[in-house]
Amino acid sequence: MVQATVALRVDVDTHRGLHEGVPRLLELFREERLAASFFVTMGPDRSGMALRRAWRPSFLAKMWRTRALSLYGLSTLLSGTVLPARPVGAGAPALLRQIAGEGHEVAPHGFDHVGWQDRVHRMSGDRVREDLAAAARAFESTFGSPPQASAAPGWRTTPAALVIQENFGYAYASDVRGEAPFRPLVGGEALKTIQIPTTMPTVDELVGRTGDLPGALVRGLRSGLNVFTLHAEVEGGPWLGVLRDFLAEARRGGAAFVRLCDAAEAARITADARPPVPVVRVTVPGRSGWVAAEGPPGGEG
Repeated sequence: MVQATVALRVDVDTHRGLHEGVPRLLELFREERLAASFFVTMGPDRSGMALRRAWRPSFLAKMWRTRALSLYGLSTLLSGTVLPARPVGAGAPALLRQIAGEGHEVAPHGFDHVGWQDRVHRMSGDRVREDLAAAARAFESTFGSPPQASAAPGWRTTPAALVIQENFGYAYASDVRGEAPFRPLVGGEALKTIQIPTTMPTVDELVGRTGDLPGALVRGLRSGLNVFTLHAEVEGGPWLGVLRDFLAEARRGGAAFVRLCDAAEAARITADARPPVPVVRVTVPGRSGWVAAEGPPGGEG
């Protein structure tokens, strides 16, 4: 296997993921002596609203392939509809401080995860700004200082949203899929907030499509920086063993594991050495709908 650096990014989308999945991941990371970056949805768990996507064949296929009911639980699949939308990060400040106290990075993963993921491309500028601001306020009320990074829910963002995000002064953002750190190009101008994209497939994208999940992840590693996004609901739940095996196999191959914030300075040098590129919409095997991604050089026209 090639020599690789792997930045571990943990997305926490739901109340169940925070309160059940995160403690399991923290225990594993203690055992493995690893530090990760936790991106936590700060507002309400409105996961039940995601069932509006049921008209998409790709969404239904993913729900069936990943066994969503056992993966997320009935309470999560009804959260924000039949059941109340319980707060995620804003409702658990002590747990967020515990995550940081154990040496992990903590940053916002939006405020209303489902609302952003389903509607960001239709949101007004004011609505985008308020969602980002609400997440930042909730974070600051927990930690006493503003967040230094952000990750868009579902890898969904737009050029207009990226421009608004500039005003929050993040050291970096991890909003998109791609190959390497870059500066987004919007309206002919390079934005100052670098993007550190997710470079690897996620476990829920691979489930049902390959029989050797840890092996598929290891074979996808390449020299340089790899960003692996895992989910508290998935690898902190039924697929914890897959994560454990991946970490072991990758380490045997010489991979080093870091937080995204640890990679940010080198990522900035990498991004500055590359021409800025636009952010475009793409589809990813195993995922329903579009995601934002690093576009081709000169692609903005």
